[in-house]
Amino acid sequence: MHVVIGGYGRTGRFLAHMLERDGHSVAVIDRNPEVFEEYGQEIRGRKLVGEVFDRDTMIKAGIEKADSYAAVTSGDNSNIIAARAARERFNVPHVVARIYDPRRAVLYEELGIPTVSSVQWASSVLLAMVLQPELRTVHAYGGGEVALMDLIAGPRIAGKTISELGQACCVRVAVVSRNGISMIPPGDFAIELGDHLYIDIVRDCLDDLTAYLGVEE
Repeated sequence: MHVVIGGYGRTGRFLAHMLERDGHSVAVIDRNPEVFEEYGQEIRGRKLVGEVFDRDTMIKAGIEKADSYAAVTSGDNSNIIAARAARERFNVPHVVARIYDPRRAVLYEELGIPTVSSVQWASSVLLAMVLQPELRTVHAYGGGEVALMDLIAGPRIAGKTISELGQACCVRVAVVSRNGISMIPPGDFAIELGDHLYIDIVRDCLDDLTAYLGVEE
């Protein structure tokens, strides 16, 4: 793939590095020439100084033949203008944008531009961790209404089946990892001590789960 990245901050640099590591070609645009002077040697791809939404600069970056465009500057306005230009002007098949304001992210999703709201995601994960320190939050969905959590099976649930745990705590066990091997468990799968259970749970049910885990046999 050829990917054009708008913004060469920490996210842009790391994304470019990962893409090149996997064998893809990358071109990066940033308005600040100093970032290329300091970090330009970290990637092999083309580095262009200019506005991430500037037509001529985007063309020089290969936007007309790009498979994807990622707008990851520190400004929401720049990101959405660049993302819309890539999609609507140059017909790039896959366009994504980082948006800091969660309210804007919802609006842009409605326009058909996939967004990553780092503020919303981090806040949701932190909220779940603050409210339920007993469990390790792997991911929070939306505004934190649903969380993916890593639960290490203790004596309370060892011997129970996946169905029994789900009925008792209103959770859905997505994956079980045992001895380094992961699987999607059927309902009659018996949980063993030390299993890692990756569970989806509604935030309102977290108290029920922690109470259940705290009950002694």
